[in-house]
Amino acid sequence: MHISEMTVREILDFSSRCQGVGSRADVMVEVSKREKEAGIIPDPDIDTYMEAISAKGLKRTLQTDYILKILGLDICADTLVGDAMKRGISGGQKKRLTTGEMIVGPTKAMFMDEITNGLDSSTAFQIVTCLQQLVHITDATVLVSLLQPAPETFDLFDDLILMCPERKEVADFVQEVISKKDQAQYWYHMEVPYSYVSVDMFSRKFKESPFGKKLDEELSEPYDKSQSHKAALSFSVYSLSKWELFRACTSRELLLMKRNSFIYIFKTIQLILTSCITMTVFLRTRMDIDILHANYYMGGLFYSLFILLVGGIPELSMTIQRLEVFYKQKSFCFYPAWAYAIPASLLKVPISFVESLVWTSLTYYVIGYSPEAQRFFRQFILLFAVHLSSLSMFRFLASVFQTNNASRTAASMPVWLKWSFWVSPLTYGEIGLSSNEFLAPRWQKMLSTNTTIGQEILESRGLNFDGYFYWISLGALFGFTIVFNIGYILALSFLKSPGSSRAIISHEKLSQIQGSEASCDGAHVDEKSRNSPSQISLEPNKGRMVLPFTPLTVVFQDVQYHVDTPLEIREKGFPNKKLQLLSDITGALRSGVLTALMGVSGAGKTTLLDVLAGRKTSGYIEGQINIGGYPKVQETFARVSGYCEQTDIHSPQITVEESVIFSAWLRLSPQIDSKTKAEFVNEVLETIELDGIKDALVGIPGVNGLSNEQRKRLTIAVELVANPSIIFMDEPTTGLDARAAAIVMRAVKNVADTGRTIVCTIHQPSIDIFEAFDELILLKTGGHVIFSGPLGQHSRSVIEYFEIRNNYNPATWMLEVTSTSAEAELGVDFAQKYRESALFEKNKELVQQLSSPPPGSRDLYFPTHFSQNGWVQFKSCLWKQHLAYWRSPAYNFMRIMLTLVSALVIGVLYWNQGKNLNNQQNLFNIFGSMFTGVTFLGISNCEAVLPYIATERTVMYRERFAGMYSSWAYSLAQVIVEVPYLFIQTAIFVTIIYPMIGYYGSAYKVIWYFYATFCSFLYFCYLGMLLVSLTPNSMIATILASVFYTPLNLFSGFLIPKPQIPKWWIWLYYLTPTSWSLNGLLTSQYGDINKEIVVFEETKTVVAFLEDYFGFHHDRLALVAVVLIAFPLVFASLFSYFIGRLNFQRR
Repeated sequence: MHISEMTVREILDFSSRCQGVGSRADVMVEVSKREKEAGIIPDPDIDTYMEAISAKGLKRTLQTDYILKILGLDICADTLVGDAMKRGISGGQKKRLTTGEMIVGPTKAMFMDEITNGLDSSTAFQIVTCLQQLVHITDATVLVSLLQPAPETFDLFDDLILMCPERKEVADFVQEVISKKDQAQYWYHMEVPYSYVSVDMFSRKFKESPFGKKLDEELSEPYDKSQSHKAALSFSVYSLSKWELFRACTSRELLLMKRNSFIYIFKTIQLILTSCITMTVFLRTRMDIDILHANYYMGGLFYSLFILLVGGIPELSMTIQRLEVFYKQKSFCFYPAWAYAIPASLLKVPISFVESLVWTSLTYYVIGYSPEAQRFFRQFILLFAVHLSSLSMFRFLASVFQTNNASRTAASMPVWLKWSFWVSPLTYGEIGLSSNEFLAPRWQKMLSTNTTIGQEILESRGLNFDGYFYWISLGALFGFTIVFNIGYILALSFLKSPGSSRAIISHEKLSQIQGSEASCDGAHVDEKSRNSPSQISLEPNKGRMVLPFTPLTVVFQDVQYHVDTPLEIREKGFPNKKLQLLSDITGALRSGVLTALMGVSGAGKTTLLDVLAGRKTSGYIEGQINIGGYPKVQETFARVSGYCEQTDIHSPQITVEESVIFSAWLRLSPQIDSKTKAEFVNEVLETIELDGIKDALVGIPGVNGLSNEQRKRLTIAVELVANPSIIFMDEPTTGLDARAAAIVMRAVKNVADTGRTIVCTIHQPSIDIFEAFDELILLKTGGHVIFSGPLGQHSRSVIEYFEIRNNYNPATWMLEVTSTSAEAELGVDFAQKYRESALFEKNKELVQQLSSPPPGSRDLYFPTHFSQNGWVQFKSCLWKQHLAYWRSPAYNFMRIMLTLVSALVIGVLYWNQGKNLNNQQNLFNIFGSMFTGVTFLGISNCEAVLPYIATERTVMYRERFAGMYSSWAYSLAQVIVEVPYLFIQTAIFVTIIYPMIGYYGSAYKVIWYFYATFCSFLYFCYLGMLLVSLTPNSMIATILASVFYTPLNLFSGFLIPKPQIPKWWIWLYYLTPTSWSLNGLLTSQYGDINKEIVVFEETKTVVAFLEDYFGFHHDRLALVAVVLIAFPLVFASLFSYFIGRLNFQRR
């Protein structure tokens, strides 16, 4: 949980700064004083170090460098952290960074949860050793929970004395002896039937033991405070002064703005292009000072307001993206909410200033607004205030709703609150801009109605206010900015993070459940399990999980992998343009053999798996890879292989069972009948022990749904159910406790014993898990092989190769003895030693032998690219998407509610105006209601779909790599599943708004209104999907969407009608979907009405006015109908094409 745009060093520097490193000068003075009094001569190195970490005001501290070295993060100190879509540091390095973020400070009490997950045993041992020294030297208090600790790591902890069976690690025994499913193997009284011993019983027995009684005695005596120094406790919430905390947060915010400079530059360029289009559309040489052209000037002012208002939308994604890290650091008292919020607001002021100035400078005089300089500056200052209030509003909404879907939907609400006139920033923006322009001297020409042009246009829009209202509007906008920022601070201060919610069961109920289960379990105890306690955890279950498959071997020879050298490394003087991550790796993965791929963090384990599995999307791969003796062809290889990724990626709104069923439907052979598939799915769920939670939703990691351990098992189940011949598993036991890891490895052994080829990267294996493997490939930093061969009984082959000392886990020992520091100390290059060994020659012979096809064998061939035909792929994807949509109220229910509220508001605003036709303003009002409904609800749909599709796209990448379906099947299902929801949205909107406004009641006109609205919602939604397929994340998609909003509004025919658009831009009018929607809505409703109305002081029929002013013709509605349905079809087709052709994952 880190900000992906920051480097490792920058995160640790910020953490140390917030925790008070460099603010302990008073402690240093006290230490020096006592040393002098005691006549102690300090060690010069220690004294220099203490002085260095006590200096105030440093952005970079020596403490950071020290922690980087301890945690082995110095090699990636200047590398960006990255995320799922952006290449960064490895998973193990991220875990170490999380630990470093806490221990870099002067904290004396630390609670550390599973800090060694994803780390190799050697690194885990070094970290815990560091913690042990910290505790013993500084009298710190540290409580650590670990999963699968090695014996030597476990021994570093104090006061732990436990009995354990032969070759059973103490940590494993402690977890299993209280588990209902594993306790039976430790039952001692064989003559007595087994009965479950509850945790309460263990607790009571401990309290009655000498150890428990001694602990009670120690805790019963109050602590003697006279024995402690006054500096032992902290009496302030934060480590730094308020000013220093503010400076630290400001410094980080500046850094993040620098890292995201592309976004701000892109927005500025977009604004320049938009302003160029706008000023050439509303060109001053084409507009006179009269009542007709006053409407065009008003349209230009409204569009300026719209552009600056929606310019704050990207702030939603950027704020929500960082909330998780904020709440984590806030909980650790790094800084208060105001110290985080105020820099985020203040540093955006220059951006608002620049964007407002750019827009006003380019458009004001070219469009031809009132030429007085003071009115130019007034418009600029008002737009500046509008942009500031917009940014503040979107930040506030993001902090309140905390999710993309809810925030984006709520972001549309202030626009609809226009009816509550005095509580909307949009109102004050309109009043200020219109009064600044239309109260200018040039608009004071009198009309026949005895009013000026300026007054007439203001009255027609309900904006007839005196000139001083400009200053009221300006003050109100700045007031909104302050109020929204205060709300932002309060929301961050008092609202809880969107964390996971967990059910709580009472202590009494738990005892009842345990008692009932124990009685059931006790009646069915396997006698064999009692007699063989040390073997139960990984004893394979023969004869299960058998479906027809072809055993295959994977042979790789001289495999090399390079990437372009990152700029940060080149700046440090690294001369090569390419960085080598794998170096001449040769080996074989055989069928029926379970192979472990090990090495220190960053050695290239995951990289090698990605290369062999064909998952790399960047870099340069060299070498030869054969499958079953034939050169690997990725298309066919995906059909016979499975890949369990290190990151567990699943659709959040699907249940566990549905996820496994979906994989089985699409990946198992079509020759297997449905009954067999269903039985196989159930068997996999039972084997991975997911049957008890098969109906649970997967959920979002860290927010809701499955735990990390359950997600890991689901990842394995989804791949196992595909019945592959070859399975790659990237750290399948990381994040699991010893018992869960044993369950997973037992399942893996079951699969391997059926003759499949399995290779797993693994960290910190217990002795049981390590010896469950048949062979080992060991890598060192730089991607070099230093061992490849069988483990032997009780790891004998490894122990003989790397001579071991007593009481050491071989898996830990071999990593420790082959580390870079150990190589330097011994003066040995283990990679070179391996290449010179007899084992290497033996492996080369094996590779040569397996590189030739066996006699009578045939290369992999499948008559079709995918296991299932296109129709089955589509049905399966549609089934999954249907379930996901039905369970996504944050997406669907929110937009339905927005539609309901919007329809009611617009209906009230334009109550019974549909047949009130007396002059051009009546038609303008009706046209405004159509523009409002179509444009703003459409944009809301577009914004809402962006984060949803971005989340599902990540899952799609994994499933497409696995060869489950084509991009066309996925995209078609994604497009189709939206139709019923958009249909319902349209039905709600039309049902409410049509009678409220009082449109004509003929079936023809109702159907046309429904059809045009439905097509509009369709193409806006599909446009959002298209934008996600073109961009790497939803934040960039949001910015790109704002580019499309320019023509969708400017060339819709509402702000400036078609006949008034310059001929050099008229082609863009025809390419704008909203122009056809508004054409269809207005023309179908009034294109056949021959009633005469007053139009700009002359009389015309409604038909003639529509043709002359708007360019709408009733006899061309058939063409409009065709074009309206064409737009969503084109957008959907482009989405299908680009989602398959573009891959933004960087692996």
